Amino acid sequence: MSVTGIDSDRVTEWLDRNVEGIEGPYRFELITGGRSNLTYRVVDAQDTTFVLRRPPTGDVLASAHDMVREHTIISAVGRTPVPVPATMGVCHDTEVNGAPFYVMSHVEGTVLDSPEAAVDMGYDQRYAAGEHLIDVLADLHDVDVDEVGLGDLAKRDGYVERQVRRWTTQWERSKTRELPSIDEVGRRLADRLPTQVGVAIAHGDYRFGNCLVDTDEGRVTGVLDWELCTLGDPLADVGYLGVYWSEPGEEQSRANDPTGIAGFPTYADLLERYANRTGRDLSNIAYYVAFSSWRLAVISEGVYARFLNGAMGDQEIDQEAMDGFKAGTEHLAEEALAALSSS
Repeated sequence: MSVTGIDSDRVTEWLDRNVEGIEGPYRFELITGGRSNLTYRVVDAQDTTFVLRRPPTGDVLASAHDMVREHTIISAVGRTPVPVPATMGVCHDTEVNGAPFYVMSHVEGTVLDSPEAAVDMGYDQRYAAGEHLIDVLADLHDVDVDEVGLGDLAKRDGYVERQVRRWTTQWERSKTRELPSIDEVGRRLADRLPTQVGVAIAHGDYRFGNCLVDTDEGRVTGVLDWELCTLGDPLADVGYLGVYWSEPGEEQSRANDPTGIAGFPTYADLLERYANRTGRDLSNIAYYVAFSSWRLAVISEGVYARFLNGAMGDQEIDQEAMDGFKAGTEHLAEEALAALSSS
């Protein structure tokens, strides 16, 4: 059976030749797709399951650097206490499958990407999962980037300053209307740039929706989706988590996050635990929450603009989703402004 994004014959030949411990024929199943990298579950002739990742198809630029970079990061992080899949091989040759790809081990776990995904967990398991999520982030930020071979991954200093400059420019390029709140937040972020508290591996999209969780034990079994990873200010990851986190019993902030249901720790609980684990001062964390919310607002507008202008190739989207991106930009901008006002 044909699977979008996979040249079965050529990929089979490459896997047989380059990856030990597996053998064809293989069954390929698309797990996640869309505007991000595509992820496939692969099962070999002996029922061994593993995972293949490749760039999206269509008109979205597929860069060899992206896949090789992601493979390099996961391989390096795999030598630390941070739970990640084990890398098994990377294919640079675009003749094999039209784009570079890599393969990694399959990790058991549930992606808690909605309140419904966590509804069968007990309160104790939810609380434990929240604590372990922040513990894993603390472990990631404790990694010596030179020791694991990631010292040259990106510039080390001035992370937030560069990011504010980058996303301000991106807003000017992608905006479809005037939103004074976006401009106001950008100005205030630039005026109040924090002193970077150190250099760490910054995941860039760290949240329950990008992790696998053992729901019985309340533990993270694998951190996924490293495509935005860089070197930077570790507090950016902590602030980003705050954009997604919903306080139990309050209105759910994000439909793709489970934390609004009872049992999960509060965001304040996470901050206290992270501070105790790392010794870092989080008194200015509202700035990082605002920065992360503002960055997401610009990203949301960019996606909306590309669909509006027909630049997303064959990736279809309905009007409701389009309206969601548009409204999401406005909502995230207002949240960023509120976070800055509270700091």
